[in-house]
Amino acid sequence: MNKIGILTSGGDAPGMNAAIRSIVKSGINSHIKVIGIENGFEGLIDGQFIELNSSSIKNIIQRGGTILKSARSKRFLEKSYRKKAMDHLFNNEINGLIVLGGNGTFKGASIFTKEFDFPIIGIPCTIDNDLYGTDFSIGYDTAINTAVDAIDKIRDTAESHNRLFFIEVMGRDSGMIALTSGIAGGAEEIMIPETFFNIKQLVGKLKDLKNRDNSSIIVVVAEGDEEGGAFKISEQVKKDLPDFDIRTTTLGHIQRGGKPTCMDRVLACQLGSAAVEALLEGKRNLMVGVVNQKIKLTDFSLSIVRKRKINSELLKFL
Repeated sequence: MNKIGILTSGGDAPGMNAAIRSIVKSGINSHIKVIGIENGFEGLIDGQFIELNSSSIKNIIQRGGTILKSARSKRFLEKSYRKKAMDHLFNNEINGLIVLGGNGTFKGASIFTKEFDFPIIGIPCTIDNDLYGTDFSIGYDTAINTAVDAIDKIRDTAESHNRLFFIEVMGRDSGMIALTSGIAGGAEEIMIPETFFNIKQLVGKLKDLKNRDNSSIIVVVAEGDEEGGAFKISEQVKKDLPDFDIRTTTLGHIQRGGKPTCMDRVLACQLGSAAVEALLEGKRNLMVGVVNQKIKLTDFSLSIVRKRKINSELLKFL
């Protein structure tokens, strides 16, 4: 193996650039050329290839987003376009591929590697931190720190005006961000998809908190909570608690941006290097992760089908 490709796919995550840097440095150290594929699987289909070298990765470890750009590709779902992508890899003499992304990215990679018997290694990059096979995915630590910073600032204004704030964080299918940032931000209540907590229960708890003379109340809501997002929930609560001064904030894509934390940068360096090593050892169809501080390889089929569960020990803080 003397030439490998790398692409970033799906939602961006802080630390992707640090992983790209690690892969390129590992490739250089192993005398392997590294080819960057722009715009994810879309760029693979269209042959958007650029060679990456020491100059390409200078001063990118601290940058959020991805220098290779990212995209979600509907065309890659069709075999004819996957064949076109394989032709580009063959014509450019690329022997292996490293993909950075989440569940959807690994689904596409798994189908591709089985169809064409092509070596692919995945690196978990998703702020949701819901991938099976790793304790942490790249971007999660930065996202929760961004959320905690926002919650702290909203708390200041909530206390100044004796308000109840509903704060919505990302997590359509996972409550990881809401649970950890809510605990760290001292939220009075946290609503996540993994636990059932209806509006009636919420209203009762909010009344009790108000009766205990709480000057501010923060409720953190995962966007995928079964009762709906923060705006829907707050509108229902207003009907039952008309005397409450209620405000709602959605953090949205601010959680995806910003400089990656130290933890995300170090994790990205570890996983980038491990991905290159795995390719050189002839491995394929695997995701590299960190479990109990050690590198672990997990088959795509498991990382796709299974979902990383939330830490049940944290639920007692709700």
